[in-house]
Amino acid sequence: MNKNTICLWYDKDAEAAARFYAETFPDTSVGKIHCAPSDFPGGKEGDVLLVEFTVCGIPCVGLNGGDVFKQTEAFSFQIATEDQAETDRYWNAIVGNGGQESACGWCKDKWGVSWQITPRILTDAMAEGGDVAKRAFEAMMEMGKIDVAKIEAAMRAKA
Repeated sequence: MNKNTICLWYDKDAEAAARFYAETFPDTSVGKIHCAPSDFPGGKEGDVLLVEFTVCGIPCVGLNGGDVFKQTEAFSFQIATEDQAETDRYWNAIVGNGGQESACGWCKDKWGVSWQITPRILTDAMAEGGDVAKRAFEAMMEMGKIDVAKIEAAMRAKA
């Protein structure tokens, strides 16, 4: 077991979520699945309790804890993308599988986990600072899914 592992709380679908992530993102896999040794508040003996998985190389464990706690935007996975095609692929996979669109490159999967699908060009623009960062930021603020061409146009625009 890793020294530090992200633990995500699910009502009952940690295994389904982990398998979806493994089908969607590179360097993502499902590891050990642990069943409950006895009844617990969120389930019965023998139910899937914990699922070990990675998301883009980050170790995680999904806990099927019942409906006591819900996911919030206070935690999100930020996925860096190389171009519009990759941005579209991840965004469409999450939103198209029962997820929900949000603003500024954020979306939620059907389990309530938040994702930031962030093209590297946007991160580069923000790192550049000054007017370039301001124009890219203002363009991003008008978007749901990030439009790479519009970020590039904002970066090139003159003040």
